[in-house]
Amino acid sequence: MIEKEIEIRTADGTADGVLFQPEQGRRYPGVIHLTDIGGIRPSHREMAKRLSASGYTVLLPNVFYRTGKPPMFDFVPKMGDEKTMKRFGELAGPMNPQAMERDAASYVDFLAASDSVSAGKMGVVGYCFTGAMAMRTAAMRPENIASAASFHGGGLFTDAPTSPHLVLPRIKSQLYFGHAINDNSMPKEAIEKLDRALAAWGGKYESEVYDGAYHGWTTADAPVYNQPQAERAFEKLTGLFART
Repeated sequence: MIEKEIEIRTADGTADGVLFQPEQGRRYPGVIHLTDIGGIRPSHREMAKRLSASGYTVLLPNVFYRTGKPPMFDFVPKMGDEKTMKRFGELAGPMNPQAMERDAASYVDFLAASDSVSAGKMGVVGYCFTGAMAMRTAAMRPENIASAASFHGGGLFTDAPTSPHLVLPRIKSQLYFGHAINDNSMPKEAIEKLDRALAAWGGKYESEVYDGAYHGWTTADAPVYNQPQAERAFEKLTGLFART
């Protein structure tokens, strides 16, 4: 496994990140791995590395580069805690839909120009906060993205004029959504509305709720980590990428 610290020029500055490839001197399909709000850390490095070992060159960008470099927290975050929620706001605040799409284009272009990435379409996966960014990546570069996945993605369907589901008409890729149970950021009603929007969209998709899995279940350092369901999520993700 080759692991490189890299920098990506974006419209708004320079994003740091990590590039994983199974072997030197070969080209592999490109995948963008977008972290949750916790940013780049050992758990997500391992997730990206494992995905790369399945036969992909995986870009793990610091999506919060406007705020700072990893680690994004110098304390243990606790949901609902005032200090934690303030930090969440600092990280998420600059990441409006337009910023996400500009960054997405830069990440796609970076992979396309890499000598470790094969010609052809790419995949993208987002977790938690970046489930929406995975959708926006597919919308921003429909000619480049073959498939996009979201795990415990939050706010994917809202009543706001910037709701992520509104980008569906621009998407040509296959989509996968793995939802958590009892998720305040994506409640049952929002999942149902997203499913109706996906059906009306008319593209290929799968949307399902992971039984017994709470928001953040895929990440080994999360208090709600659910290993059996995390393994199932990984199988779904690699299956999607293998097909597309």
